[in-house]
Amino acid sequence: MSEYNLTLPAMGESIAEATIIRWLKEEGDFIKKEELLVEIATDKVDSEISSPVNGILKKKLFFPNEIAKVGSSIAILETEEKLKIFPIEEKNISIEKKEENNKRFYSPLVRNIANIEGINYYELDSIEGTGERGRVTKKDILKYIHIKKNKIVIPKYDNIFLSCNKNKNKKNEEVVEKMDRIRKLTAEHMMISKNISAHVTSFVEADVTNIIKWREKMKDSFQKKTGEKLTLMSVFVECVVKAIKDLPMINISVNGTNIIKKKNIHIGLATALPNGNLIVPVIKHADSYNLVGLIKIINDLIKRAKSNKLKPEETQGGTYTISNIGSFGNLFGTPIIHQPQVAIMAIGLIQKKLSIIETQNGDLIGIRHKIYLSHSYDHRVIDGVLGGGFAKKVALYLEEFNCYTKI
Repeated sequence: MSEYNLTLPAMGESIAEATIIRWLKEEGDFIKKEELLVEIATDKVDSEISSPVNGILKKKLFFPNEIAKVGSSIAILETEEKLKIFPIEEKNISIEKKEENNKRFYSPLVRNIANIEGINYYELDSIEGTGERGRVTKKDILKYIHIKKNKIVIPKYDNIFLSCNKNKNKKNEEVVEKMDRIRKLTAEHMMISKNISAHVTSFVEADVTNIIKWREKMKDSFQKKTGEKLTLMSVFVECVVKAIKDLPMINISVNGTNIIKKKNIHIGLATALPNGNLIVPVIKHADSYNLVGLIKIINDLIKRAKSNKLKPEETQGGTYTISNIGSFGNLFGTPIIHQPQVAIMAIGLIQKKLSIIETQNGDLIGIRHKIYLSHSYDHRVIDGVLGGGFAKKVALYLEEFNCYTKI
């Protein structure tokens, strides 16, 4: 027998530690190579660490909710080239056997949670999956368990069939639910941002009719050609990047009384998760992509964000953030700056409006697609002429979009 020290791997330049969330194996369990062993979390992303070797989990060096430094040992495994594989308990293989017969895959993490919660195969098979090909993700099973444990109680009404003039007895109930870890971190971050930055918000309306016509014309052929959905967000990102190049003082951060100018343009995309939490994946070097490249990377980041597949470093280092509040049906808003950035733009709902169209032959009235841009910025370092001017610059780039653009 020899010992193998499992270390916490590097997860990006700015990430020095992670919290141990849950061990997926117990001491004495046999671990196969590439089998998931422990679930960890950084500030924004939950990840899973697999074992690089076959072995027996000899000792866990950290308990749940303890913080481990990158590079430190978190567990010790006993290894041997011809290590005997110990039998797995019947309760743990019931799901696996059924899975083989029914060809629906469940990850080791999902199976482990199901076993801990006493969920048998038939119940697990009834859970709707949001993953690829209907696969049940960790979020899916945790949501199912939460709903199961916290059933909504409908207030009881006595004498409901009596005269409406008579009083009815009501039983009002409240459900107290603790914030999860991500919600706590988000709440803390929002309050810190409001306390640090002097928030001001400017609003600009933009005509995006050309963009809508272009997408309607190109979306089907583009998806057939590339397998990707043609999203409007790619155009918004492209226009924001152009505006940042024109007005680079938007792409800064503040350290005390020092202004730090960023040479790279890293665009964060505020993304709502199925459980209601928020995450901000980052397009690194967004100015290096053409429109097709932006479409592909945006689709990939958002898809993996919603299925909890992002790497920790993919949520770090943003220099400017965009939030699509139009996806919630909102027209405009006052977004909170994502520290240590100094500005954020919210994209509102696209609406058809009767508009006055100026032409060489006079003014006309027509139906146009309009959108509001809400631009919040830090008034400590950005005045209205720059903050409002930047929003107008983005609007002009949107309006100047060539609807005959080929992709």
